[in-house]
Amino acid sequence: MNAVTPILRLHEHRRWTNGHLMDACRVLSDEQLHQTHEIGQGTLWKTLCHMFAAEYVWLEALCGVTETLAPGDLPGKLPGNQAGEGAAQNIEELFSRWEELDTRWAEYLAKLTPEQLSETIYKKSSSSFQGQVIGASAMDVLLHVCTHAQYTTAQAINMLRHAGVEKMPPSMLITLAREQAIG
Repeated sequence: MNAVTPILRLHEHRRWTNGHLMDACRVLSDEQLHQTHEIGQGTLWKTLCHMFAAEYVWLEALCGVTETLAPGDLPGKLPGNQAGEGAAQNIEELFSRWEELDTRWAEYLAKLTPEQLSETIYKKSSSSFQGQVIGASAMDVLLHVCTHAQYTTAQAINMLRHAGVEKMPPSMLITLAREQAIG
């Protein structure tokens, strides 16, 4: 086993969890998707868009694009539910884009080498270091994408619970491992 192996496993888990989360959200009404919650991004829709955007911009950074926005993102905050140009208009459009993004992630990860993990990845910050170009190791970026997805998935699952969904999507790595051991 080399250092890439656990990174690949975490990303496999991220994609598996995203798939289950998407399945749980596909059956929700627009009202449920846009129901206000005092957690995360404020609505399940905004949380899903945030998760997609994070995976999008970090993959772009790993591919050498320092400054990028996910489709529909605009600099600054938009009031209410207003979406920027190019934003997904519904859940199926968002999930279609996400599935295309997952294909790009799979292609990137399939070529990942241990040597690449120490490379410095630069990205213009849209959060803690607002507007500054900051460098981090590829390994830290790859780990961050997974931990961000797990944290935000927990928020989304909480929102699903409050929206009245009875069967929560699986999200634990051990559940994935057990499924694979059985199947």
